[in-house]
Amino acid sequence: MTLGKKLSLILFFISAMSSTVHSNPEICSRVALINYQEVLVDLSSSQKGEGLRYYLEKDKVSKKLLDKYQKEGQVNLKTTLLGSAGTLTLLSSLFLNTDKSTKKTLRFSGVFLLIINFLLANSYEENNEIFLKRAVEEYNKRNLPKIEFPSLTEAEKEKCCNPNLIIGKTWSF
Repeated sequence: MTLGKKLSLILFFISAMSSTVHSNPEICSRVALINYQEVLVDLSSSQKGEGLRYYLEKDKVSKKLLDKYQKEGQVNLKTTLLGSAGTLTLLSSLFLNTDKSTKKTLRFSGVFLLIINFLLANSYEENNEIFLKRAVEEYNKRNLPKIEFPSLTEAEKEKCCNPNLIIGKTWSF
């Protein structure tokens, strides 16, 4: 593979990762209903759940659960290192001058590490959502006004929460 092809491949991946589907936080903003008014749950991508702090800090248990939710939701060193190792392994397969079997092994290892990283990061995020739900439940037991999370309809879930990536291959003879 020539250097030009390698650079174009890297630029393609960078542009794909910085597309608006991945970087626009307004595509799928979470809202809660409080007194029949919509309140943004996540005011920024760094402090999830911050929009409910005004209400949840009235209850000590809810505030502790919200703090735990935000602390556990910060950048995880394990997933950062695993993702970096996968990316470096995959990129090293492109730039090292070794035989084809070594490059193939490096490619598969890098892709495998990135898949494991993706699954691990998603499981951490899903398990962390329990703390926010429990914080809202604890608040609702003892305080007014009640906080409600309306469920999304299937069309809204399909529209905002499931970004799709389609890769096509054309053949010519």
